[in-house]
Order: sequence, then C-alpha cells, then structure tokens
Amino acid sequence: MVRINNIDIPLEFDFNNLKQFIISKYKLNSKQINDIKLSKKSVDARKKNNVHFVISVDIHTYNEQIILKKVKNSVHIEKYNYEIKRIQNVVKHPVIVGFGPAGIFAGLVLAQSGARPIILERGGNVDERQAAVDDFWKTGKLDDECNVQFGEGGAGAFSDGKLTTGINDNRIKYVLETLVRFGAPEEITYLSKPHIGTDKLRIVVKKIREYIISLGGEVKFNCKMTDFEICNNNISKVHYIQNSEKKCIETDNLILAIGHSARDIFELLYEKKIVLSQKNFSMGVRIEHLRTDINKSMYGDSADNTALGTADYKLAVHLENGRSVYTFCMCPGGVVVAAASEKDRLVVNGMSYYSRNEDNSNSALLVGVSPDDFKSDHPLAGMHLQRETENKAFIAGGSNYYAPVTTVKDFINDTPPSRIGKVKPSYKPGYKFAKPEEYLPDYICESLKAGIKEFGKKIQGFDSDDAVITGIESRSSSPVRIERNENLESVSLNGLYPCGEGAGYAGGIVSAAVDGMKCAEKIIEKLRSV
Repeated sequence: MVRINNIDIPLEFDFNNLKQFIISKYKLNSKQINDIKLSKKSVDARKKNNVHFVISVDIHTYNEQIILKKVKNSVHIEKYNYEIKRIQNVVKHPVIVGFGPAGIFAGLVLAQSGARPIILERGGNVDERQAAVDDFWKTGKLDDECNVQFGEGGAGAFSDGKLTTGINDNRIKYVLETLVRFGAPEEITYLSKPHIGTDKLRIVVKKIREYIISLGGEVKFNCKMTDFEICNNNISKVHYIQNSEKKCIETDNLILAIGHSARDIFELLYEKKIVLSQKNFSMGVRIEHLRTDINKSMYGDSADNTALGTADYKLAVHLENGRSVYTFCMCPGGVVVAAASEKDRLVVNGMSYYSRNEDNSNSALLVGVSPDDFKSDHPLAGMHLQRETENKAFIAGGSNYYAPVTTVKDFINDTPPSRIGKVKPSYKPGYKFAKPEEYLPDYICESLKAGIKEFGKKIQGFDSDDAVITGIESRSSSPVRIERNENLESVSLNGLYPCGEGAGYAGGIVSAAVDGMKCAEKIIEKLRSV
C-alpha cells in the first residue's frame, strides 16, 4: 500500500470525487489502482486568509514502485492486522474490574480469545447511568456509585469522546476500527483530531458489551470490588458486593481497570501493601467562551464555513515561576458538567455531543502539580490533595454541588465576582460566585492568571473579560501509579495487572484502550503456556 502525504485541499472540495482527483493530480493509471481512501484529514488555519484541509491518502495498487518513484511525498505502508490467539479450556476465567476504555478493550480481546472474562463494574449500565447522571444534574442528588466517573464506559462516556493520543502504537488502528464496527462514524479513522461525542459513544459501548457477552464473557453491573485474596503470592479470589450481597470469584488473573477516581481501591491496595508511587498530575478550572467567538478567532472569515465544523485549540506555556499551564480535554460547542463521585466533594469536567453545537466552547485550564507540592511521602498524598481541594470547592459553591464561578476579568483583577456577561455558565445544577482562591492553592491561581494572559496573545479573545471560569477540574489524570513489571503485573503480586488511566499508564480513551489490550495479551500468553 502507498500513502501520499501533505496534499492541500480547498474547503469546498467534494470528497466524493477524491479518487478521480488523486488520479488526475498525480497522473496515475486508473487501471493499476484498486482503491483510494483517506488516511488523514486536518485543518491548516495558520493563515486566516487561506484556511484549507491537508490530507493523506492510501492507495491500494497493483504496482507500488511506479507511484513511489513518480510521487515525491509518497511512502510504502505495511498493512496491519491485529491477531488474537485462541485459548482452549480455561478453568479459572480472568476477572476485570472496571468497564471503561481499558476494561472494555481488555474484555473484548480476552473474549475473542475464548477466555470468557468476567467483568465487574461498580456503576450501572449506560441507561441506568444516564438516568442517575441526569438526576444529579437536575437535583444535585449524587449517586456515589453510579455517576460521571463510575459506570459502563467510564469517565470517557460523559466527555467529548476525543480519540487523540500521544502514543504511537499499531493497536490504535484496531481500537478505532473496532469503534467504527460498533457504530462510531468512519471519519474517526482519518481525522487528525477524531471524536465520537458522548451521545454516540454510549451507543458504541453498549454494542461492544453485547458482543463480549455473545462470545461467552460476563459483564456484571452494580458490582463493587471490596477485597481480594492471595495464595502463594498470586491472586486467588476477588470479593465484591452486588445488591448488598457479598460474593467472590476464584481467579488467577485480575485486571484492575479502575479509572482515576476509584480512591477506595487505591486505599485497599495500600492496605494490602501493593507497591504504589506518587506521580505528577494537574489541577485547575474550566474556562468557557462563546463557540462563535472561538470559531472566529481560529478560522477568521472562514468561521461560518460548514465544512470546518466547530473550532478547537490546544495551548501550553512554561511560566517564569517554573510552572506549566496548559489546556486539556477541549470541548468545542460543549458544556461544563458536574463530575463528582464522592459526597461533599465537587468536580467538573467538559462534555460535547457529536454535533458540537452548544452555545459555548470550554476547556480545562490546568497547572502541573508534582510530588514536591504534596508535602508528604505517603503514596496517596496526591489523592489526599485532590480530596482537600474538591471539598473546598464544594463549600465555595454552597455545599449543594453548585459550582464556584467567576469571570476572567474578576479573576485577573482579584475582585469579588458579582456578574456574568455574554458567556453564560453551562454547568448544572447551578452555580455560585466564588473566587478560585477559595479552593485552589495560591501557586495554582497565580499560574492560571499568568497562563490566561499568555494564551490571550495566542488566541484573540481567550482572555476576554466575560470568559467564565468554573471550578474545580481535578481529575485530569491519576495521582497514583500502581507499579508493574515487564509482564505488566504488579511488582508486588503475581496475576494482578494494574491497567489504564487509574493505574497511571494511560491518559485518554485510546491510550487506556491500548493498555487494556496489552494486559489482555499478557494473560492470553500466560494461559496458552499452561
């Protein structure tokens, strides 16, 4: 297969004519070409008077050498097929705790191998979860076992469904193609910044679950792991509660795909003397602008071109004080959502539907936090810092899950917030005016102020007076790493596979899914050798 990179395309281009366009542009022999498909599509908006697409195409041809010699920006690409080895006669089925991206793809790979995994998810299925989340956003009544963090699909099911990742792994192709197979739009396989949207992602997750079950796997909802047993330094049993009834499963292999918010599991691991370590994470706020203003700032006069969709951005700066400030999980045309999972603690996140057409665009605005800031060598010190700030945010918002809100103008000028301008807070169930200094450490607040000013130099209007700041964003990543060896098992316990974001080995939907696959592969390898 041949790939041609860096092809400039006008916004008005009809992609139905892609094959003929490529053949004509590069004077190719159509009889030697089997198919031409998009492999990448991005927007080049560096010059606002010349916003256009940049694409790459994959050509399936009978004679690669002719194209490789003829077309300067062409390269040979090996076709990648993800192969799953089969297992026969599994006696003790692998157990997976957590059914977010890591748990889903670990379960999918194990099910396809014939291992018939048993998956425990403390929250409900997507329908139960949607009802619980809607009720929380409407009434402020939190279900601390079924919410934005816990339940089928993990935290990613109530997000923008972004599929960008910083890792480079062939398994990514399998992840994206699997999502398309179960209902995601095909464009995620070629867009440079793919996203599904929370509405479509929930449907996809449900279909994958049904497929896992059809292969002999089990997915048990409202099942919270409470303990595990050890025999000869190997996992032997997993204990859990379902409908107030205590149960257990015998297993030799346990994948912990618990997500970054399963703090009770972190505490259990600490009590069991499983080696944990502190790790860097980030805290900050969400910042909201009008969607139309961001579109105009990013695309200029092309902002209303429907081919472009809603604009996004990604910003970072290293400040003179040594801190880094960056945007994260940008949600074009999205909303800021209540994402708490513990009583009396407030957390926000961003979420977009596939259409990305809500009034505002928002992003996390984060400051890096390191173990030097924890003031403790306890492995869970970062988690304790998160809890402390989330409780302060809960109080600042009125102790009823209303979010503390201010404007950029009042934040920068250090004045008491008292009014909202043209940007209306999207957070539900409601908000209360409060200064970020009421819940965030001074070093974070000062860094945020400096970062906003710097970002205003990069994107016109980013530092506008009416931009809304909502706190607190504290769950961008896990504050804990569960140490594992080259076999992806815990360094403390054979058969225990710390996995995904919660274990400190991933940073988003795709990287978590890939890590789940890797853990599943190790278990398959082990079971095949028995």
